[in-house]
Amino acid sequence: MDASVGSPALWAGFLAFVAAMLALDLGVFNRKAHEVSPREAAGWSAVWIGLAGVFGLLVWRWFGPQTGLEYATGYVVEKALSVDNIFVFVVVFASFGIPAAYRHRVLFWGIFGALVLRAAFILAGGALLHRFHWMLYVFGALLLFTGVKLLVRREETKDPSEGAIVRLVRRVFPVSGRLDGGFLVRDGGRVAATPLLLALVAIEAADVVFAVDSIPAVFAVTTDPFIVFTSNIFAILGLRSLYFLLAGVIERFHHLKIGLALILVFVGAKMVLADVWKLPVAASLGVIAALLAGSIAASIAFPRPVRREPQESVR
Repeated sequence: MDASVGSPALWAGFLAFVAAMLALDLGVFNRKAHEVSPREAAGWSAVWIGLAGVFGLLVWRWFGPQTGLEYATGYVVEKALSVDNIFVFVVVFASFGIPAAYRHRVLFWGIFGALVLRAAFILAGGALLHRFHWMLYVFGALLLFTGVKLLVRREETKDPSEGAIVRLVRRVFPVSGRLDGGFLVRDGGRVAATPLLLALVAIEAADVVFAVDSIPAVFAVTTDPFIVFTSNIFAILGLRSLYFLLAGVIERFHHLKIGLALILVFVGAKMVLADVWKLPVAASLGVIAALLAGSIAASIAFPRPVRREPQESVR
């Protein structure tokens, strides 16, 4: 693995920036539980994408066009794969009956946990690739397997309330039906979990699965931990606002999972063939963008047929 462009000062500065943005988000703009409107979600989405773009320009200027392209490609890959999380968020909130006013707080802590988890995965993945070159093939094979499985079984959706970790929480805590914005409440003199905690646990469990796919995918673009981490974090930071923007229409993009599966297959093949076939980063970015745009265009051009309930005949 090549030496990282991220100096200790740069790492510290980036982490301080992320902490400040999270504190500003929850402590200033979203102190009170409220339903996020599409306009507010669009505004925050523009902010996060704009910040990611500005940081990409800084990377380009500081470390050159090659590193700048690696960051941009990693960001696009992670942003595309993170859309799959939105499908899960929709199912989780529906399964646990979470009102719209409390979803932002659940997603905030879900994203916070995801940031910590991604950091651990990236450091571990970078260390493995640095010590064992053959792990490149393991990561590539994992992405190929996941992409093919997603192509074959893309309509399968599991009930998040039946997940192993959610069942474990139910065993540890009694579950209260209260929805007053807290994750743990006192109910009958005992500490009880609320549906908000169950939803949070389900979201964190799902992110473990997504991280296993998305992080190796970015390592297919670059092995620099700083570029992998920053591209991941910027994509994840904008995920909450993207959910509130797309939650109502995400089901219309029914071919999107095909595009995401093909992206996984592409980057998996790129990793497996890394020692015999070097595809320029710019070409990789073009292929990934084309697959993503093509799946969105196909969803619009060929909408899912509307199911109509059979009507009883009138005599």
